[in-house]
Amino acid sequence: MKPKVTMIAWNQNDNYVVTAVNNHLLKVWNSSTGQLLHDLVGHADEVFVLETHPFDCRIMLSAGHDGNIFIWDITKGTKTKHYFNMIEGQGHGAVFDCKFSPDGQHFACTDSHGHLLIFGFGCSRPYEKIPDQMFFHTDYRPLIRDSNNYVLDEQTQQAPHLMPPPFLVDVDGNPHPTKYQRLVPGRENCADEHLIPQLGYVATSDGEVVEQVIGQQTVDQDEPGLEPSILDGMIRQLQLEQDQRTGADQESAPSGPQNGEGTPRRG
Repeated sequence: MKPKVTMIAWNQNDNYVVTAVNNHLLKVWNSSTGQLLHDLVGHADEVFVLETHPFDCRIMLSAGHDGNIFIWDITKGTKTKHYFNMIEGQGHGAVFDCKFSPDGQHFACTDSHGHLLIFGFGCSRPYEKIPDQMFFHTDYRPLIRDSNNYVLDEQTQQAPHLMPPPFLVDVDGNPHPTKYQRLVPGRENCADEHLIPQLGYVATSDGEVVEQVIGQQTVDQDEPGLEPSILDGMIRQLQLEQDQRTGADQESAPSGPQNGEGTPRRG
């Protein structure tokens, strides 16, 4: 097999360069002379994460698709700490990304199963204030493409980046209490009534009817036909924005704020 470099990182003071090779080795090089100093052995699959410590020039973190996370002393070429991301009943979870905290006391990783792993010194009690299961209600919603080949949310016909801040739900789609909804960027200062998601019932592909978060409940909407008014408002607003961009009928522009009140974009 011809070796190929999959990732490269400089250490904190730029004296060393670490490369990850597709033969599962990490190589430490002198950045001035190009001399190979160490081969770091431990990974069993390709490595796509190399993260340097924010102030300790000796420390480098590596993680890969084999579920292994290593802390290395690259000056000595030795392992300092090792963690294997074993998930009960599902084998190991490939690690896709890792980042150190600015103070270097913690680092966080994300894996292929949607888990956030937090490592560090001290007590874990502050992290117990949030639920174990935290998803955005839009995480697994299907996307479509419009006539211009732009991506739209299938349910609301709106561009994903223009949609209002999502709601936090558990693995079954049940919304979390309002105190957790304020953790979502864009909802920090919302009134309580704007933190209560509206639930609707949708049919799945196998015909099962499930409850799902579909939008934000607002105080200026009539109770009858609550769901259609939200979705119709979103579609009208999207069409209005598209007309304005293409320079079409400009007379529809003044109706924007009125239609906008029917949408959940009231952060």
